[in-house]
Formats: sequence, C-alpha cells, structure tokens
Amino acid sequence: MSFIEVERNDGVMVVRLNRPDRMNALGTEMRNGLADAWCEYRDSKDLEVAIFTGTGRAFCAGEDMKESVERGNVGASDESKKRENPYNDGTLDKPVIVAINGFAMGGGFMLTERADLRVAARGVTFESSEAKRWLLGGHSHGVVNNLPHVIATEVAFAFRFTAERMYELGYLNRLVDADKLMSEARGMADHLLSLPPASRVNTLYMTRAMRGRVSDDLEAYAKLLHNHGAQSDRMESRKAFAEKRKPNYKGWDNPGDRERTPRFRAAGK
Repeated sequence: MSFIEVERNDGVMVVRLNRPDRMNALGTEMRNGLADAWCEYRDSKDLEVAIFTGTGRAFCAGEDMKESVERGNVGASDESKKRENPYNDGTLDKPVIVAINGFAMGGGFMLTERADLRVAARGVTFESSEAKRWLLGGHSHGVVNNLPHVIATEVAFAFRFTAERMYELGYLNRLVDADKLMSEARGMADHLLSLPPASRVNTLYMTRAMRGRVSDDLEAYAKLLHNHGAQSDRMESRKAFAEKRKPNYKGWDNPGDRERTPRFRAAGK
C-alpha cells in the first residue's frame, strides 16, 4: 500500500495522505512520497491546481515519533531532508487547496498552513505542537496567518483549536460537513481553473508576496531560544508519546541556565 495516493483529472491533482492506521504520521516513506508528488505537480504541463487531503480520522498527526525514537534522532530523517519538496520550500508557482478531513497536528498543522486556500470538515482539531516537542513554541504562525497576538500566543503554546474556531479566526476559507469536503475543494479548484491562466499565476505570486513573515532579527532570536535548555527533553517528549506515559523533563542541564535565557536585541542595538 502506498502512503501517498495521487489522482489526476481535468487539470487537478489530488494528493492524499494514506496511512490511516498511524493517523498519516510523517515518517520517512510518507515524506519521500510527498516530495515526489509535489515535484510531479510542479513539473507537469497539464496539472494547474492541487487538492491536498488525507484518509481516516486525521489529515496528518505530524512527525512519526515512534520512527524518531527508533532512529534516535528527532524530526525528518537525513534521507528525507535530502529530497527536494517544492511545497515545503514554498517554490510552487501553482495553487494548493488543502481539504482538512481530520486532526491536523504539529507538522500536519504546518502542512495546512502552507496551502493557499483551506477548507475543513466540521469538528476537525488543530494544534501547533512545537512547544510540546522542541524547546521553543510555534513562534511564526501568528505572523504568517495574521492572527491577533493573544491568539498567536495560544497557538504557540500548543493549545488545541476546533475547526469552528479556526474558521471564526479567519484561518479557514470554508467549513463544511465531512461528506461535502472534497466537492467543496473541487468547486474551488474549478473556479481557479476558470480564470485566465496569467491571472491565476500572477495573483498567486502577488498574494504570496503580501503574506507576513518573521523578521530576520526575530528568526535569529528564535534560533538562540530553540537551543536553550536541556536538549534531551526533545527526545524525551517523543519517547513519552511512543510509550504512552507522562514525560519526565529535565528542563535545564544547569539549573542556573533558566536565569541565563537569551534576551531579544534588535540588530544594531
């Protein structure tokens, strides 16, 4: 069974995550299959709009933490990191509509975030999980998605959101019953295909250029914070998840490190 299913029809490519027994977790095979699918979409002369969705009760649960524990390293494997993935890199010059059928957690949340348009089934749960798995919460999501500061803070601390709330916050374009999810996404794709080709391409470039981004100063600060604290806690969070137990966090290799947390300083100050 392939972890990635691809359908091609009338200019539309459907990319479907198909690992329902693991909630479509992003293991090496899944990541590699996605990279191949997005390269095909980028290079195709016939496919102009993509719909990205999943099977089962999850869209994507994020990192396959059981695989990470077995491998002894967090995040994507070295093999997957070497694969070109234009969707993750933001280099696609064609639109992607994400049809969110179920849980969108961690890396799965980030996959929905990269899409140009979003439609979700009612009752879906969202979570940006970085604060649970790394040493810094999801600092960029508020800026990228133009969310109010207190909401961005809630996202960063890995609180869960319902699809209904995400729709109210403007994160979703459409909220529909589960049995209408793909037909709604297909209707959006058909609308895009009805536009003059240059209009579709030029408008996509323009809207992406207008999207918010975290400043270089703040990204440099995030890198400092991301490496501040007991590095062992990253793997401990994954081991605890895989073993279905409460994590035993160390927090700091040296207790005094808490008082030495880096402070933000803008460039030139």
